[in-house]
Amino acid sequence: MSNITRFGLVGAGGIAQAYSQALQQMPGAKLVAVADVNIDAAEKMANEHNAASFSSIKQMQAETDLDAVIVCTPPLFHKEQCCDLLNAGIHVLCEKPLSIDSDSALEMFHVAKTNDVVFTMASKFRFVEDVIKAKQFIQEGLLGEVILYENCFTGKVDMTERWNSNPEISGGGVLIDNGTHSLDIMRYLVGGLSEIRVVEGKRIQELPVEDTVHVFVRSESGVMGSIDLSWSLHKPLPNYISIYGTLGTLNLGWRESSYKLNDDKEWTVFGKGYDKIEAFKNQLMNFCGAIAGTEELIITPSDGVASVYTVEAAYAAMQQSNWEPVKFDERTLKAR
Repeated sequence: MSNITRFGLVGAGGIAQAYSQALQQMPGAKLVAVADVNIDAAEKMANEHNAASFSSIKQMQAETDLDAVIVCTPPLFHKEQCCDLLNAGIHVLCEKPLSIDSDSALEMFHVAKTNDVVFTMASKFRFVEDVIKAKQFIQEGLLGEVILYENCFTGKVDMTERWNSNPEISGGGVLIDNGTHSLDIMRYLVGGLSEIRVVEGKRIQELPVEDTVHVFVRSESGVMGSIDLSWSLHKPLPNYISIYGTLGTLNLGWRESSYKLNDDKEWTVFGKGYDKIEAFKNQLMNFCGAIAGTEELIITPSDGVASVYTVEAAYAAMQQSNWEPVKFDERTLKAR
């Protein structure tokens, strides 16, 4: 492989646009091919990068020399598309959620391992600078013993015509969509998650899936989690995550992030807020570093599988209206 990582993009929708912009800022990477069943969309994105466009992944593989591929298609298609690419020896970054069920996630994990290629799930918030600093603060004991994690991802969005609300291809509604981010960030900041409970709200948009939920989570170390998710209401909050400990509080905000210890009079600002393209760029840089062998993946294949197991437990909890254990540990990956 040359010093330039040659990327292909599968899917040319909204999320692919963010990757496209991030790749333009990376001198060590180049977008060389775009594949989408909508060839017009593929051509439009490809033209911006002087890349080739294709209407199928197989054609893209056959006619392009690729090092890595970013998969940005709906979740139903992830397993087949990723496994085909992994079996061809191509490194894969797959958009969240990794898959719509744990069996598919496990198969993807083992195909990547068998072919000895780099495989990761995209979860952009792990690559936000403020989130990375927050994890460091927690590990250093700045907040003391962490007691509560709060997260809110809500916004009024018309989902009636979007694939995200079609359970046959999305795997569910706001819980698998926004909730995948919420649960992965909590796992990243406070460790493994042990059990979960979900209360569904009113279905305002008359969708076949949930559009508003409240999630309760408990980590393996005893940290409580409280998460609000909705496509139908908007909470105009400056912070998307608040973490409360015995020594103080930390807020991760859209425009700035700060912490305040119990004896402090003022908040200490430590971050500039959420920068979407920077997060995507950081994620791609880590992926490229793992391909080059110069750094470890921040989101391992194991993390991706754990995410699917956690969301699966969340849906079981929502249906049964009780606490549901997250049935994942490292032995799960060795069972096959």
